[in-house]
Amino acid sequence: MRVIAGTARGTRLVTLPEMTTRPTVDRVKENLFNIIQHQIQGKVVLDLFCGSGSLCIESLSRGAAKAYFVEKNPKCMPYIEENLKKTRLRDKAELFNENSDNFLSKAKRGDMKFDIIFLDPPHKQGLGLSAIEKIEAYDLLNPGGIIVVEHHAQEDYPGLVGSFEKTNHRQYGKTTLSFYQIKE
Repeated sequence: MRVIAGTARGTRLVTLPEMTTRPTVDRVKENLFNIIQHQIQGKVVLDLFCGSGSLCIESLSRGAAKAYFVEKNPKCMPYIEENLKKTRLRDKAELFNENSDNFLSKAKRGDMKFDIIFLDPPHKQGLGLSAIEKIEAYDLLNPGGIIVVEHHAQEDYPGLVGSFEKTNHRQYGKTTLSFYQIKE
């Protein structure tokens, strides 16, 4: 796994050697960032199930102003730190070793807002839809912002989740990317 573009282009990222995380493969990541490339510069990014942190690191490398890395598995934290050190992007990163619900509650209390939110939860557990519902209830997405959900192709993500409308979806083998924005 590597950083595809930007200031850290070509940097190889390290991941947890165990199969407890599913890093976004380079082909899917490259297609994802081709779709959102004009929405990253100067933006605030959240990755709610970040694993090794590759999506936030890619965003920072491409000019995001700040990124929030949220991962409940404490074994992932040293790998995220190492990746940030290798890419020289640590100063723009905030790391949280906690579950998604706790972080979203904290974000609400702190009046935090995000422009891009990545969700790549464990498959077939309903965590992605639950997170989208909380993001809406807590008003955490800035106007014009986007939520990107990476999920198994057999998981059904509806066209409308509260006030968020699915504006795009792309399938890459067994992986699907679903894009949500506030319905106008």
